[in-house]
Amino acid sequence: SNPLHRQVHQDMEQPLCHYYIASSHNTYLSGDQLLSQSRADMYARVLQAGCRCVEVDCWDGPDGEPVVHHGYTLTSKILFRDVAETINKYAFIKNEFPVILSIENHCSIQQQKKIAQYLKEIFGDKLDLSSVSTGDPRQLPSPQDLKGKILVKV
Repeated sequence: SNPLHRQVHQDMEQPLCHYYIASSHNTYLSGDQLLSQSRADMYARVLQAGCRCVEVDCWDGPDGEPVVHHGYTLTSKILFRDVAETINKYAFIKNEFPVILSIENHCSIQQQKKIAQYLKEIFGDKLDLSSVSTGDPRQLPSPQDLKGKILVKV
C-alpha cells in the first residue's frame, strides 16, 4: 500500500462543521446491540481505523462508578474510567485530528460529576474546554486548530 494514500490532502483549516467525520455508533459493542459484550478495546480498534467520533452511553453503576453499556438490554457493562483510559491511549496513534466523544448521558448528577472528574484527570490538557458559541457554526475551530484535542458532545 502506498503511504501517500494515508495522508490527508484536503484543506483542514475550515470550520469543523464543513467536514464529514468518521463516526462510530455503539462503539463499545463487540457484536449485536441486545446481547453482546461491551469492551473497552473496541475503542482502540475504531480509533486506530480512523474513526474520529465515538459513542459512549453512560449509566449509573455500582459503588458510584459510571458504566458504559447499551441501556435496557442484556449487553455487559464496562467502567467509564476504563473507556476513557483506552481512548486516551489510542486517540492519536494513527491520526492527530480531534476525537469527539459523543456522550449519551443517563447518569445521576453525582455520577455525572464523576465522569467530569475522569475526563479532566485522564485527558488533562488534551481535553478541549473552550466554550463555543453555537449561534454561528462558521465560527467553529478547524480540525487543524484542534489537532490532539478531545472534544465532548453531550
